[in-house]
Amino acid sequence: MAGIQYYEPTFTSRGISNDTVQQEHESLKFLLLRVVTGEDRKKLQVTGFACHTTKDSAHCVTNCFAQVSTMTVHIASHQPVQETVVRPYARQEDHNLLKNVTPVKILQIYITMPPACQYIHGVPAVIFSSSGFVGNFFHEFNEIIIPLFITTSHLRSRVQFILEDYKASFVRKYSKPMSQLSAYEVINPVADTSVHCFPGAIIGLKFQGHLALNSSDTPGGYSFQDFKQFLRQTYNLKFAHVSEIRRPNLVLVSRRKTRRFLNEDEMVSTMEELGFRVIIVARNNVLSNLNKLARIINSCRVFVGAHGAGLTNELFLPAGAVMVQVDLIGLEWPAKAYYGDPARAMDVHYLPYRIEPEESSLLKVFGRNHTVFKDPKSFSSEVGREIYLNNQNVRINLARFRETMVEALSIVEDTDV
Repeated sequence: MAGIQYYEPTFTSRGISNDTVQQEHESLKFLLLRVVTGEDRKKLQVTGFACHTTKDSAHCVTNCFAQVSTMTVHIASHQPVQETVVRPYARQEDHNLLKNVTPVKILQIYITMPPACQYIHGVPAVIFSSSGFVGNFFHEFNEIIIPLFITTSHLRSRVQFILEDYKASFVRKYSKPMSQLSAYEVINPVADTSVHCFPGAIIGLKFQGHLALNSSDTPGGYSFQDFKQFLRQTYNLKFAHVSEIRRPNLVLVSRRKTRRFLNEDEMVSTMEELGFRVIIVARNNVLSNLNKLARIINSCRVFVGAHGAGLTNELFLPAGAVMVQVDLIGLEWPAKAYYGDPARAMDVHYLPYRIEPEESSLLKVFGRNHTVFKDPKSFSSEVGREIYLNNQNVRINLARFRETMVEALSIVEDTDV
């Protein structure tokens, strides 16, 4: 077909021996098989197509010739025509959220001749969405960046990303990690309506839990320490372990709207009295200028903040550092699940500072005996979010807080011995 463009490494011979081309095909099939396990892997081996669905995520894999255009994937098949629809985002349990994620239609069709291709790629496609909770730092890492690493790192950059619900701001913000995982420019299927053909495809990403990476279910067998090393290389971070940091740096995440520290100046004075060099990072900076912020977080020994997306920066902490999360009323479960448990997997010491009702601004609004304090779980997620996340600030008990910070100081000083 005139006008076809080939992207290296291509699966056409072009001077390469047929044996070499065949070896590349077999190697690619093996790599794609590793994305699924158990019965799904057996199905992929037999039929060339398999999907794995959990309550959180869904991803489909094909190691057959795949034609991609306008949110539709045609897969060469010897089976009867089948249609599968996937919304490629790792929040499958949130049906309202998924309405914002463009569905990808996968059609398995019997093909006697290759489909008309305008571009032929020699690497598989990975299709995922930047809709959902994009704009929230936690969710961007939790549901896209970490799953993207899990799903594709074993392909060693030989993969073409196709970003449904393309957002230029997301691509700019995460250009560094995405360029490490793929050697090719991200395709925006709305702007680029050409027909692209691939020797295989992955639709959707593997998800393993909140800021989680399970090496036993990662195609490349990578651990969370491998992911942290990936971040250090990507953002040119200097420190692998807290003992390498000579200055007693402490970063405090300062919020300006909700979940504010009402006596922040006094908190800073308390920490400075203990010998910390306090660096205050405003929340708007936490969610922007990621390259600069990653280096700041990586250079600190202790990281302090109230529950919120800014604590996702614990990913950049060196091993042995301490994260102190101010654990607010009604937010105990997400505080532990989103940041506390993951911190331990990152080799970061986690110290929760659980506030008392007297420290919460909710006390004046509802009173000590209100259900807000006695039974936070009784509220629906929407009502609870409005109360505890959007309308709660905190005035820290400085005496209690000092005890927590003394413990944090003791931990990092022990690493110097």
